[in-house]
Amino acid sequence: MAEFHEISPNASAPEKLLNWVDNRFPLSKLFKEHMSEYYAPKNFNIWYMFGSLSLLVLVIQILTGIFLTMHYKPDAALAFGSVEYIMRDVPWGWLIRYMHSTGASAFFVMVYLHMYRGLIYGSFRKPRELVWIFGCAIFLALMAEAFMGYLLPWGQMSYWGAQVIVNMFSAIPFIGPDLALWIRGDFVVGDATLNRFFSFHVIAVPLVLLGLVVAHIIALHEVGSNNPDGIEIKANKDAKGIPLDGIPFHPYYTVHDIFAVCVFLFVFSAIIFFAPEFGGNFLEFNNFIPADPLKGPAHIAPVWYFTPFYSMLRAVTAEFMYFLDGVVVLAAVMAIVKGKMPMIFKAAIGSAAVGLVLMLVNIDPKFWGVVSMGGGVVIMFFLPWLDNSPVKSIRYRPDWHKYLYAVFVVNFLILAYLGMQPPSPLGGRVSQVGTVLYFGFYLLMPWWSRLGQFKPVPDRVNFKAH
Repeated sequence: MAEFHEISPNASAPEKLLNWVDNRFPLSKLFKEHMSEYYAPKNFNIWYMFGSLSLLVLVIQILTGIFLTMHYKPDAALAFGSVEYIMRDVPWGWLIRYMHSTGASAFFVMVYLHMYRGLIYGSFRKPRELVWIFGCAIFLALMAEAFMGYLLPWGQMSYWGAQVIVNMFSAIPFIGPDLALWIRGDFVVGDATLNRFFSFHVIAVPLVLLGLVVAHIIALHEVGSNNPDGIEIKANKDAKGIPLDGIPFHPYYTVHDIFAVCVFLFVFSAIIFFAPEFGGNFLEFNNFIPADPLKGPAHIAPVWYFTPFYSMLRAVTAEFMYFLDGVVVLAAVMAIVKGKMPMIFKAAIGSAAVGLVLMLVNIDPKFWGVVSMGGGVVIMFFLPWLDNSPVKSIRYRPDWHKYLYAVFVVNFLILAYLGMQPPSPLGGRVSQVGTVLYFGFYLLMPWWSRLGQFKPVPDRVNFKAH
C-alpha cells in the first residue's frame, strides 16, 4: 500500500488539496520528472521550439474538431450543406472551421521543421532511435488523418482527390482491386466512403496519434534531449547527479516556448482573419463547389503537404522504369566486381538483381509509382541505421555536407511545387530527377555520411548567454 504524506494543519487550502491529490495520483512527481526537474541542454536554439508548437496545434485541432463534429453531417447528400451551415449560421462557426483548416497546414509546417531539426542535428542517432521512429509514425498517422479529413467537406477537390488516391491502391498486384473496394466501401467514392473516413478521422486515427505522441515524449524524456552540438549532457554531472550543461525545462524553456507560442498565434491569427484560403493552398477554390461525380476539375492535386510525394508518384512512368533497371544492374555489377565477399553472396546479389529487373519490367509502372510515394515516407524510419557519420550534428561535419542538406531541402520544395502543377513534359522530367535525388540522399547516406574531414567535437556544449 502506498505511503501517505502528511501536511501541516496550518497549510493553505491549495497546498492541502495538492497533498490530497499527490497521495492518490503522482501529480507533483510527474511535473518534477517531466518539467521542473527534467534537465535539458542549455544551448537549445530556435529550432527546438517546433516540437512544442506541434503539440499546441494538435490541441487546437482536437478542440476545433470537437465543435465541428457537433454540426457536421457525414452524409453524401448533406455534408457540403452542413459545412456551409457551420460557416454561415453557426455562431462563430466560420472561425472554428478556419482554425481547423489553417491548423491542418500549420501542423504539417511545424512537423516538417521539427523533423528537419532532427535531421541536421542527428537527433535520430543512438540512443534516440525509438524517439525518431515514434516521430515518423506520428508523421504517417498525421498524413492518414489529413487525407481522411480532406474528404469530409465533400467539395469537388475533396471528392476527386479521394477518388484518385484510393484508385492508386488498385495498382497493387493481386489484392489491389479488392483493397481499393474495401477502402471505399463501394465501387465508387460515395456515402459509405464518407462515413468510414469520418469515423477514422474523428475517433480511430486521433487515438493512435495521441498514443504515439505520448510514447514519443516518454521515450524522449527517458534518454534526454539532443542539442545543436550533439553532445550527451548526461556524460558530465555534478556531485548531485545534475548535468553540468543542463537546465530545468521549467521555467527556462517554458518561457522560451511561451514566446514562440505568442509569435505563432500572431501569424496563425493573421492567416485566419486575412487569408484563410492562403491563395488556394490551404483551402482550394474548387472545394467551395459541391462534389459532382459526373464532372471533375480540370486539374486534380492533393493539398500542398502531400505534393512532394505526389510528384514522386507521377514521376514513375514506363520510360522511367528503364532507368531504374539500369540503376539496379549497375549497382549489382559494382557490388559483385568490387565487393570482397564469398562467391555464394555474389551469386545471391546477381539473382536478386535479375529478379528485381524482371519485376520492374513486368509489373505496372502505376504500382511502382505507389511504391515510390509510400517509400518516400517509409524510408525515413530507417534513417538511424543509414547515417554512418562519426559525429551527430551538422556543426561538426564537413561544409559540403551542409550544401548537400540544402540541396535536399530545395529538391523537396521543388517536388512540392511540381505536385501542385498540371502534368507537363518538363515538369515530369524535373520530378524524375528530383525523385532520384530524394531517394539517393537516403540510400547513399551510408557512403557519403562518413566522407570528408570532420571537426573535433568538444566535451562540453557551446553556449553563449543571450
